[in-house]
Amino acid sequence: MRIGIPKEIKESEGRVALPPAYVGTLVRDGHEVWVEQSAGRASGFEDTEFVKVGAKIEKEVQKIFSSCDMVVKVKEPLEPEFPMLRKGQILYTYLHLAASKELTKKLLATGCIAIAYETIEMEDHFLPVLAPMSGIAGRLAVQMGAHHLEAYKGGRGVLLGGMPGVLPATVLILGAGVVGTNATKIAHGMGARVIVVDIDTKKMEQIENLYTGVDTLFSTRQNIADLLPQVDLLVGAVLITGAKAPHLVTRDMLPLMPRGSVIVDVSVDQGGCVETTKPTTHTNPTYVIDGVIHYGVANMPGAVPRTSSLALSNASFPWARAMANKGLTQALKDDPALQLGVNVWEGQLTCKPVADSLALPYTLLDKVLR
Repeated sequence: MRIGIPKEIKESEGRVALPPAYVGTLVRDGHEVWVEQSAGRASGFEDTEFVKVGAKIEKEVQKIFSSCDMVVKVKEPLEPEFPMLRKGQILYTYLHLAASKELTKKLLATGCIAIAYETIEMEDHFLPVLAPMSGIAGRLAVQMGAHHLEAYKGGRGVLLGGMPGVLPATVLILGAGVVGTNATKIAHGMGARVIVVDIDTKKMEQIENLYTGVDTLFSTRQNIADLLPQVDLLVGAVLITGAKAPHLVTRDMLPLMPRGSVIVDVSVDQGGCVETTKPTTHTNPTYVIDGVIHYGVANMPGAVPRTSSLALSNASFPWARAMANKGLTQALKDDPALQLGVNVWEGQLTCKPVADSLALPYTLLDKVLR
């Protein structure tokens, strides 16, 4: 198989889908790998490293898309990339389609076969390729929140861990999954008062067992509203696999939060769990509504591209290799987890949570799988 790795074009996105070590494995397996010039530079991987393991460096991204059977990316395709995708071509990347009907329709129109990292799901419901980026995003959420609480960034001027004789900041984390657990780890480690809200009592029990002093509370609208007046930093960490995130903090609840408090909504790539959240970028990450700072960067792990590229490829590579070595159809037949990753198949939407979220027709994968 011929596999292409284009340079990411999303603003401030420096990750590369596969670092040289994994490219070398594909080459040794007998595949051709074409890497766009400078695709790995922002992650600290130079073109010479890719050449050393047998990759071909290509200056023109159009040639990569037109020549390769599978394109492996990090983020969803953007406007310049849609015309380059073609019928039957495999696109393997993060998609987060439930947050954008426009993106979904454009992807359907290309005729490609789009496999989303974030909906590959194991039998126990673990999301193996989403998990490492969720972990990084959860850790970064607290770092970024603490930074924007500083007065010169417009925040309340609160130190997350407080000082002797001065109470620490209160951090409210909506969700006790991978993002929430990692956010808890960092916030607790920085000495903040941490409250985690969820509907899964087992997950909340695990949080309490891991982190002494962290409080948990069952998620209801009233419970969240009661907490908001004392919250310095709110981390949105809600995920429903493949579907749009529910709004746990609605527009009318926002004025309950103190002026200068901060929201970091990691769920923004699935539409956000705070109604006033909208996507932002690393270069312009925040905006203010009702005196509350909103941080809505949709590719947070892109801030640490080397760590993120390595962590992502550790998780995503086994499926890329399986598709290359076995062929797509056989790889899918052999692996139910990979089947759940298929969101689009040659113009048909094959992920039910996405279809339900966007009110679009759904096609069972078995009906199109050759």
